Amino acid sequence: MKAKLIALTAGIALFSVTAHAGSPGQPYASQQHRTIKAMSADDIEGYLQGLGLGYAKTAELNHFPGPTHLRQLADELHLSAETRTRLKRIEDDMRARAQALGREIVQLEQQLDSMFAHATVNPELVRLLTRRIGMAKGELRAVHLNAHLRTRPLLSKDQIARYDELRGYGQDQHGSDMDTKGHHHGR
Repeated sequence: MKAKLIALTAGIALFSVTAHAGSPGQPYASQQHRTIKAMSADDIEGYLQGLGLGYAKTAELNHFPGPTHLRQLADELHLSAETRTRLKRIEDDMRARAQALGREIVQLEQQLDSMFAHATVNPELVRLLTRRIGMAKGELRAVHLNAHLRTRPLLSKDQIARYDELRGYGQDQHGSDMDTKGHHHGR
């Protein structure tokens, strides 16, 4: 009886997992109606608004806070009026550059999509457009990372540690603390 119960439970669990996994032969089902097939509406909106889209995760998770989140947490971090003003300038500069690059990326993706939709594409055009998209995305990432780089010197090590805590990063997995430069060292 116990073996049958285990087998039944395992069968239900397996069915549940496979039912929710979707069909492996149809990973793009329903995406054929997108304006730009390779981009969701959220992706397009994020690029056009100059949002981070995870481009600065390397900085963010290595104790280099970004201006946008810092401004959101300014009260909790006890940031001075001068620091808040400087953060706003960094954020405005980052956003303007990111929006310009985002528009370029969306336009290039639209052009690539259109060429495939109208079967007017060839290997050289694909190579040209994908290189331009790649360069624009690299430039966009640099804009976001450099904003984080410009932001860090405005903060004390305690503010950085508190920021990490407020953002849910806290101590690293080895339980180490940051030194005065924000580098981790074991206890």
